[in-house]
Amino acid sequence: MSSRPDLGPRPRLGYVTSPLERAAERRGDAGALAALAREPASRFYVLGGDAVALKRSGDRDDPLFAGEELRSLGDSAEAAFLGLLDGAARFALLCAAPAIAALEKRGDIALIDLRSIAMRGLLDHDHLSALAAGRALANWHARHRFCANCGAATKIVDGGWRRDCPSCRSLHFPRTDPVVIMLAIDGERCLLGRSHRFQPDMWSCLAGFVEPGETIEDAVRRETGEETGIACGRVAYFASQPWPFPMSLMIGCHVEARSREIVVDHSELEDARWFERAEVALMLAGRHPAGLAAPNPVAIAHHIIRTWVESEIAFG
Repeated sequence: MSSRPDLGPRPRLGYVTSPLERAAERRGDAGALAALAREPASRFYVLGGDAVALKRSGDRDDPLFAGEELRSLGDSAEAAFLGLLDGAARFALLCAAPAIAALEKRGDIALIDLRSIAMRGLLDHDHLSALAAGRALANWHARHRFCANCGAATKIVDGGWRRDCPSCRSLHFPRTDPVVIMLAIDGERCLLGRSHRFQPDMWSCLAGFVEPGETIEDAVRRETGEETGIACGRVAYFASQPWPFPMSLMIGCHVEARSREIVVDHSELEDARWFERAEVALMLAGRHPAGLAAPNPVAIAHHIIRTWVESEIAFG
């Protein structure tokens, strides 16, 4: 229940709370997975590049395909086992460019990027986490077809969760890149920035990759200082979110600001400034007099900002 009725009900965070059981113990049995893929109840998400294939189906498009519906794609696609839902298997079919080109010609299928699907609410929320995993895996497989150690072609194994090199025996696993995303707080003000790639009038949290040998807290303070010149102190963890663009984990935090003067690094940001709590509430509600906006509710930045607007943040 929100403490701010003017903001409406709290929205759900995107790409989280999957209903799938990952069933990782089944990944190593290739024969059993092949049998699962042939089961009539098994379903496939079809992905290629940035695109997700959706079957046009009345008022709501359907991202799930039965095995017999995929015969026209040929044998070039690789499948990744995502898990089980009520005992039925879910796979991501990772399609190469020729298969995607063939789908583009079909009038009964729409190809839409995952970011647009999530932002526009085109599918039920429960599909988003599975699609995030599938898209991240598709991106990783497309970039790791050759061994980083010896250059030989690798092969997909372990249900799509590993690639093996038959030459030097190296094992390659999908990676996740940790990213801190944080809201610096100064009493009744918070610090928001504008990236060069943002849509006009949108302001959001600052963010940056965690570097090797660095804690989350140190990354929060370093990135805030580098991008805006603001020195920070205590850090409070908020929540995390898979972000499959291409394969990051967003680690959301609130952080205590200990200085006030902003010095923007324009190689990183277009601008940054302090916002009063009341002004941010108008941005979240879509009623800002100058049209300034907060991030879409699918993104963790929206939830980090809204939590501050609605309540006091306790730093540990």
